[in-house]
Amino acid sequence: MTCAEAEQTAPQVHRSSAALLIVALALTGLSMRTAVTSVGAVLDDIESGLHTSSGIAGLLTTLPVICFAGLGWVAPRLAASVGPHRLIVIALLVSAAGLASRAAVSSVWLFLVLSLLALTGGAVANVLLPSLVKLHFPDRIGAMTAVYTTALAVGTTIAAGLTVPIGDLGSGWRFGLGSWALFAAVAVLPWLPTVAREVRPRLDQPRLSARALVHSRTAWTLTAFFAAQSTTAYMAFGWMARFMHAHGVGESTAGWMVALMSALGIPVSMVLPNVPARHHRAVVLSLGACFAAAYVGLGAAPVSGAWVWMVLYGIGNGMFPLALTMIGLRSRTSDTTAALSAFVQAIGYIVAGTGPLLFGVLYGATGSWTLPLTLLWISLGLSLITGWLACTPCFVDDELRAR
Repeated sequence: MTCAEAEQTAPQVHRSSAALLIVALALTGLSMRTAVTSVGAVLDDIESGLHTSSGIAGLLTTLPVICFAGLGWVAPRLAASVGPHRLIVIALLVSAAGLASRAAVSSVWLFLVLSLLALTGGAVANVLLPSLVKLHFPDRIGAMTAVYTTALAVGTTIAAGLTVPIGDLGSGWRFGLGSWALFAAVAVLPWLPTVAREVRPRLDQPRLSARALVHSRTAWTLTAFFAAQSTTAYMAFGWMARFMHAHGVGESTAGWMVALMSALGIPVSMVLPNVPARHHRAVVLSLGACFAAAYVGLGAAPVSGAWVWMVLYGIGNGMFPLALTMIGLRSRTSDTTAALSAFVQAIGYIVAGTGPLLFGVLYGATGSWTLPLTLLWISLGLSLITGWLACTPCFVDDELRAR
């Protein structure tokens, strides 16, 4: 049987249950990045309030990559032990506790430890949501991926933009930072009925491990695509505001430009996962063209066309929801999807975390933006090549069986 002829079977979902699952996906997506971008919004206040150095603040901004990679790798194994729906609930509860408690501590080291807990929900959801979409909505992977990636983009944007105003309503940055615990706690509620119906997995049942995917060409291709496009996004979020400010744009305006780039993820995430798989290569090329136009503009006219370049950059970042959609499309079962998701994202986030670091090293060593911008072009080239290959319509399961 060929890849194109394969059909995925899954349990039937009643209309009411489907609606609740969609709400669960949306609320979980909304809470997945609040622990990350809320910190960036008040990073100066955290340094001052906890009497810490910029080095420790840099470690704090690196924690998401470490947590997403580490917890993402073990999430399928934990899900096999307790059940994926139970694990999502546990992770969201741990995240809510971490978000609330870290805002109250005065020790920077305790703040770092509790930040790891705060990131748990997002790290586990990164890996499990693609497999849960595959399990419950095998014929609507694109549409359901759009639900949670759009919500993720909304949560990312509002946490960056509203943490300070919310803090001003209460006791300052601590209140603003801790308020996002409510999102994680509310996201638990629609998952509870699924937990009540979930059958605890048999421990003796054989399951595919993420480690086994080292033998899959498609898994590596998709991992390379995810890593390349994530590296591009991380470099922009970490350095684009400073790049603009260095070219004469005010700090506040530069911040709003990056916020616009992030906010464009909302409409892009609504559209791209719904594009039929047969058009994915055209999508990759179109998004790559947006990136290329943005890079040319950043090099030739970084100030006069700055808003346009940020819009193009934000559209190009649509490669992220496309990569997540492909995880479900390149696997036959929800178990394989979970293993593939862990493999792709654990390795991908580790690679992506080096992007902003290397960007900064190149800028610091040369005092020029030429080599850092060259790094963006290299990342784009890798994204186009690996994205084109990842669009090949075949399944990881078949490649493993063929061995």
